[in-house]
Amino acid sequence: MRYLSEISLKRMTWLFVVVALLLVGGTWATISITTDHLLNQDAEDNARDWANLLAANITDLEQIAAGEQPSKQSIASFETLRTIGHVFRYVIYNREGYSQLKAERGGVSFVDFSSLDPNAAEAIRTGAPVIKTTKRNSDNVSGYFAEAYVPVYHGSEPIAVVAASVDETVQRQNFSRSILWAFAILSGMIILAFGIPAAAWYRRTKEKQRADRRLQFLAHHDALTGLANRLRLNERLAAALALLPPEGAFIAVHYIDIDFFKQVNDTLGHDGGDFLLSTIGRRLQTMTRLEDMVARLGGDEFAVVQAGIANRQQALDFAHRIAALFKEPTRFGEQEIRVSCTIGVALAPVDGSTPERLLKSADLALYDGKAAGRDCIRFFAPEMDVAMQQRIALERILRDAVDNERFEVHYQPLFEMNGNRLIGFEALARLRASDGTLIPPSTFIPLAEELHLIDRVGEWVLHEACRTAMTWPSHLTVAVNLSPAQFEIGSIERAVTEALRQSGLAPHRLELEITETLLLRNSEAIMTTLRKLKDLGVSIALDDFGTGYSSLSYLWKFPFDKIKIDRSFMEGFEKSEGHVEAVVKTIIALGREMNMRVTVEGVETTAQFDFLFSAHADQVQGFYFGRPAPAAEVAINILGDLPKRHADEGGASPVLKASA
Repeated sequence: MRYLSEISLKRMTWLFVVVALLLVGGTWATISITTDHLLNQDAEDNARDWANLLAANITDLEQIAAGEQPSKQSIASFETLRTIGHVFRYVIYNREGYSQLKAERGGVSFVDFSSLDPNAAEAIRTGAPVIKTTKRNSDNVSGYFAEAYVPVYHGSEPIAVVAASVDETVQRQNFSRSILWAFAILSGMIILAFGIPAAAWYRRTKEKQRADRRLQFLAHHDALTGLANRLRLNERLAAALALLPPEGAFIAVHYIDIDFFKQVNDTLGHDGGDFLLSTIGRRLQTMTRLEDMVARLGGDEFAVVQAGIANRQQALDFAHRIAALFKEPTRFGEQEIRVSCTIGVALAPVDGSTPERLLKSADLALYDGKAAGRDCIRFFAPEMDVAMQQRIALERILRDAVDNERFEVHYQPLFEMNGNRLIGFEALARLRASDGTLIPPSTFIPLAEELHLIDRVGEWVLHEACRTAMTWPSHLTVAVNLSPAQFEIGSIERAVTEALRQSGLAPHRLELEITETLLLRNSEAIMTTLRKLKDLGVSIALDDFGTGYSSLSYLWKFPFDKIKIDRSFMEGFEKSEGHVEAVVKTIIALGREMNMRVTVEGVETTAQFDFLFSAHADQVQGFYFGRPAPAAEVAINILGDLPKRHADEGGASPVLKASA
């Protein structure tokens, strides 16, 4: 198509040139013909006028034509007439057409040897002037001349022929120069009249062709890196699969995702991110063969088609080379960028016989690698497809729950060690599957975070917990976990204020729990937001303390009201040979020194409870005291005025065990 368009453009360009030349040539021909006609007509008119003038002023013309000497008056007239105007020569012919007398620039003289002039004879015969124009050399004079042969009659009888030769050379030259200037101007106007539109058309056509070529390129290539896009990749994959032999050869599709690419954009801006993507694209091209193909599928995702491999090991070796390529440092200005990648690999025809199925298999392998912690290589396995279907189903349930508020809130009791007294509950989000069973929070919470829905879930839980807490006795509190996403979008302060206002709950009855990982993102901004929340009158607790990126600096940078020791300590209590006890006692003592209450999560046995009682823990929480329960069951327990723990049984109260 592009080739045909270029041929058409060349043809149209030549057509414009030919038309312009024809117009200019036609103009020149028209001007030349018209000029010659006008010059001839002017010359003929001049010659005839001068001949008639001579005939009118020579009184003895008949005698001169008969061979007699002219009178003095006639000679004077000859002398006068031949020296004025452009008259070059006069000749008097007799009635037969023979010359008798000449009046030239050299003088007036009789003809010694009279000769018959055909033009004069024709004028006598026809009785009409004969006029000729010639370009010739005459008597050492070159130029353009007009000759008029005018018959003179006496009565009805011709008596003589008067011929006048007029020199039109100078006039013709002047006229020709004027015509040439006019032709040049007219030609210029024609060229401009046709040339400007033609040039504009040519330019627009070239621009359109460039735009068409650009559109054709962008239809099959990525604008940033110049690599093939998904459409072009599918076309090449389809062609490669069609040529794949039935046995003994494979095609590997490597689906690549840059790990934590968002951090590059956040740190260096989109210019830095674009530079990294372009650099990686060039590197991938340098490591592939002519029969291979590199494509950018969008965002920070790339794909490499490795054609004609013999076994899985070759694909694995190539994937390792890709991973090593990504880890090579990239310099952007004064900054050095270091990244890793996760790669999903699918082999044709075993993992797919169509481009769509093959890319889907590679994408599933990539997703499995990202779920495993990134910076790894995963080959497609059939069970990944099953896992993806389950994920899709869960995603559908999750989105429906967010849009239609189908979540539930369960409440787990929180006890104070001093007096074994119920002091509140922790609100925990729950989601039911289509069969009515509860989906584990460890399953749907990470997905909600990945889909950027966790802020909506957290806000709904916050409002529901505050509303429910208003139905409890005024001494009971409610604790709500906050998501980092709520801090990132800046909605948490507004959400807490609205939840308190709409429910009417006293701020001191609301406890907000955050994790240490939140403080790693932008500690100063987070600390500022936490101070604003604390100014509202709510309590702030540091949840899951002792795991991950624990740092004591957080405890003095922000005055937390409570520290919650992660449940993992109680899980390792029996097997730690006293190490857990030492760490837990140290944290309890640290909290007391910093005037912060300490809550221990995950308490499930009498031995754990007795240890915490002896360690002077402030608060405890766990299945030993009650499992999370819906608001209705919690209300029953509260109305039953939960009895204290039976000292003789060494366990939780019967009511609490029932709720478990």
